[in-house]
Amino acid sequence: MQRYSSVIGLPKEFQAEYERYHAAVWPEVLKQIHDSNIRNYSIYKYGELLFSYFEYIGSDYEGDMAKMAADPHTQKWWDVMMPMQRPVADIAAGEWWKAIPEVFHVD
Repeated sequence: MQRYSSVIGLPKEFQAEYERYHAAVWPEVLKQIHDSNIRNYSIYKYGELLFSYFEYIGSDYEGDMAKMAADPHTQKWWDVMMPMQRPVADIAAGEWWKAIPEVFHVD
């Protein structure tokens, strides 16, 4: 199992709508998340930042993420979410959410 975390901006004017959508995530999107070997997925909000955390239990992360990106329901979900989000300034090429390295963990 590998842990992943990332951050992205969420301007104040979109916060209520973003939270409303996430209170009732489309079942097809939830199924794709599960089918992509993602578990224990959470998104937290702090001011105008969103922080995500999930655990990946598969053996082909890039392949599973490619399958998720190709899923039509996920694409529609992203079409709704992406205009609300603002990538942080120091994202790497190809990133939308900024990957955050883990500096400490204890079970």
